[in-house]
This record gives sequence, structure tokens and C-alpha cells, in this order.
Amino acid sequence: MNMQHDSLEKKRFLQNTFKLTQHNTDIKTEIMAGITTFMTMAYIIIVNPLIMGETGMDQGAIFTATCLSAAVATLIMAFLANYPFVLAPGMGLNAFFAYTVVLGMGYSWEFALTAVFIEGIIFIILTFFNIREAIINVMPMNIKNAVSVGIGLFIAFIGLANAGIVVANPATKVSLGDMGNPIALVAIIGLIITGILLAKNVKGALLIGIIATTIIGVPFGVTSMPTGFVSAPPSLAPIAFKLDFKNIFSMDMLVIMFTFLFVDLFDTLGTLVGVASKADMLDKDGKLPKAKQALFADAVGTTFGALMGTSTVTTYVESASGVAVGGRTGLTAFTSGVLFLLALLFSPIIRIIPAAATAPALILVGLFMMSPIKKIDLDDFTEAIPAFLTIIMMPLAYSIAEGITFGILAYVFLKMLTGRTKELSIPMYILAILFILKFAM
Repeated sequence: MNMQHDSLEKKRFLQNTFKLTQHNTDIKTEIMAGITTFMTMAYIIIVNPLIMGETGMDQGAIFTATCLSAAVATLIMAFLANYPFVLAPGMGLNAFFAYTVVLGMGYSWEFALTAVFIEGIIFIILTFFNIREAIINVMPMNIKNAVSVGIGLFIAFIGLANAGIVVANPATKVSLGDMGNPIALVAIIGLIITGILLAKNVKGALLIGIIATTIIGVPFGVTSMPTGFVSAPPSLAPIAFKLDFKNIFSMDMLVIMFTFLFVDLFDTLGTLVGVASKADMLDKDGKLPKAKQALFADAVGTTFGALMGTSTVTTYVESASGVAVGGRTGLTAFTSGVLFLLALLFSPIIRIIPAAATAPALILVGLFMMSPIKKIDLDDFTEAIPAFLTIIMMPLAYSIAEGITFGILAYVFLKMLTGRTKELSIPMYILAILFILKFAM
């Protein structure tokens, strides 16, 4: 009797905390969505230590910092914003940290962490004064819808590339990979299985597809068997709180910090707007309710992550996978956040999930993200061209931020040069100037 009472109390707590009924969802759907999102982005637990380890940082410590920073930022998102968005150290930003700042420019990893820490503080200030939220609000609706579509193509491209289905080619830039490659073959099998599950409206199709593909990968040699089930998390001592403030007033620090700031700012804004657009979370004016709280999670996550010893924490486009299976509230994020904490203990199991298993989910999420294209005005070329550039530049430049940059610049220039300046706001002019300065730098 007591167990039933406790169970009802827990359900009531979750219902009230995350307002599930108001968002037309339930506990099972949200938890399934959280697991799906975590599974599609669990690769960061493995990849981030490998990339940042190139700087000489302790890989075991980076593993712990990655899990902790992702968990803290995601839990803040869950409880403060009640959104199904999941955060972790960002891909691309970690590569810039390791290969450009440390290995390229010759600075210490402590110096790079200091730049990330200062970036996080600036983000907290910008969020407090609603500046980041204002940027979301001034973006034209057509570009907001285009961001969702562009992210879809970007996610699908990541999935195809991770599986080796498409590869780099010096002659043609991109070409079809070796379809006899076990990784590509397993991914294609997984794509077929997941597609069938979706066609049959099976609940949790993406998650089931990831698990099934992981198992299928064993005889192909794609999935490695776990060496154990539980392991103690490595110590943070070698990298935590190792900041270096000696050169913070140098021009290099300004350029490095601006790069971190720019990429994270527009990657996060793009992800929030794109995924929210797909999930119909934007209001009638195209604004994202509780944007400030969502951006605060990203800002605190970046600051905390730098103190723990990892690169910039940002909202992940893979959050779209959880939204695609019905995730609509912070319970999705809460589930993913808890799984990041559990990953500290169960890393041997998490590490066996191959790229071939997550690739089908990413490719199909790309399809789910395409629907807002129907809302874009393709008859007015001052709207259609910026939207198209936003969409196409994300996968081709391998950057959400660059897609937004090209879209906003095209929008401002086309409106100006066709005599339609009344459709432009002062913040849009400011954004255009900042983007031009970014290219100049």
C-alpha cells in the first residue's frame, strides 16, 4: 500500500513540476525521449576527452568534467526552463580549443579554459540583461523556420558522415563512401530497421533502433563488447580550477574569447529556435517563452564547465531526437541529465554504442526537422533567399552559426537594396555589422 502511495506521489510530483498535462505529454513519453536524446549524443562522452586530450590534458579527468558539466547544465534547463533541450561540451568548439588555441597558437590549455570561463561570465551578464533573448526575438520568422530546416540537414549530414556513408573527397568535396565498410553497412541496416519501426508508429522507434543496431554491430566487429559494467569515475584533480589569468588583456585573448562567444551564441540560439520551431513551442509572435531561462542554463553550464576543465557547454542539436519522439518538457532534459550522471559509473556500457548505431537516428531526425519549410515564404525573394542561405550553409559550412550569419546578412542587404528598410529593425542592423566584423577578424 505504501509503495503504491509513494508511486502516486512521485507521479504527482513529476506532473506538477514539469506540467505534463498542459504540454499534452506523459511520464513514459518524456522518459523515452530523454533516453533517446542521451543515446544520440552519448558520443560526446568519448569524443570530447579524445579531442581535448590532444592538448596534454588528462583524458580521464576530461571524461568526468564532460559528464558533470552536461548534467549540471541540462538539469538547470529542466527545472528552470522546463524545456526538453540537453546540453554538453560542444563539438567544433572543443576542436577550436584544442587544435587552434593550444596546438596552433601555442597557448596553454589553462589559458584556453580561462577564455571559456570569461565567455561564460559574459553570457551570464548578457542573459541577465535579456540581450541574448532580444536577438532571438528580432530574428525574422522565415529565418527562424529556415534554422529548423537547416539544422535538420546538418544533423542528417553528421549522421551520414559518422557512418561513413558520405566521405570527404578532394575532387568532388563530398562523395559516397565504401558501402562494403562494416560501419556503413550496419548503419544502413539500422536505418532500414528504424524506418520500418517509424512507419509502423512504434513508440520509441529511434531508441529501439539504436539498441538493435548496437547489437547487430557485434558480429560485424563494429560494436565492442564491454570490459565491465561499473567503474569509478576518474578524478577531476588534474584539470579542475586550473585557470590562467596572466594574458587576459592580450589581443589574442580578445580574438579567442570572441570566437568562443560568437560560435556558442549563435549555435545555441539556432538550436533553441530550430528545435522549438519544430516542436511548435514558439508563440504566435515567433518568440520562445522562457528563452531567458534556457539561455541561463547554457551560460552557467559554460562557466561551470570551464571550472571543471572542459570547453564551452552548449545546447545540442541532438535534442531534436527527443523532441521527435514526443519530448516536450523538462522531464526529457531531466532524464538525460540523470543519465549523464549515471554515465560516470557505467561508462563501460555507454562506450560500446558505435557511431553506426546513432547515425540512423540522426539521419531520420533530419527528416523530422524539415516540416517548417512549408511555413517559409518562397514567393518573396527578399525572404526566400535569406531562408535558403540559412538552410544550405549549415550543412555545407558545418556550422549552425555560419548558416544564421549568411541568412541575416542576406536579409539585411536585400531589404536595404530593394528599398524595404521599413522591414528592418535597429537590432538587425547591429547584428549585420557584428557579423561583418566577425568575418573581418
